[in-house]
Amino acid sequence: MLINTPSIEQLSNVISEVTGPAFLLAAEAQLLAVLVSRLDRIIDRSRSMGDQEAGDRESELRVLRRRADLMHRAIYWGVASCIVTSLLVIVSFAAAFFHIPHEYGAGLLFALAMALFTAALIAFAREVRLGYWEIDAKPMLRRTPAGKSYPHA
Repeated sequence: MLINTPSIEQLSNVISEVTGPAFLLAAEAQLLAVLVSRLDRIIDRSRSMGDQEAGDRESELRVLRRRADLMHRAIYWGVASCIVTSLLVIVSFAAAFFHIPHEYGAGLLFALAMALFTAALIAFAREVRLGYWEIDAKPMLRRTPAGKSYPHA
């Protein structure tokens, strides 16, 4: 028994339906690149804190740990959103191939992907706010005057 393959019109319809999720997937991938880059900077900063005094180091490490936790959550939600978006595309094509109505399932998956993407953005926004708070809250201790860029003659 041969499987009844979808017609060109059905495939064309599915392709037009998944262009929105495809753009969402591209946006999710870009967000993940930014999140991973920020997490790398946080990790690099925590590794380079050996020169600071113990009290300063501990307070800054607490903030860096919190920021890393928020980045971890944002990456987790972003990856989950990518997975659900990919499932949406797969389900849409599978439904067209097997001639199964998929409107409710596709709508549910799209809403879930957007909710996860929103959770990632919220965690990212919280980390950005914490990063700016860290800059404002740091006392300007041990400020040294800028040196001259040329030697004295």
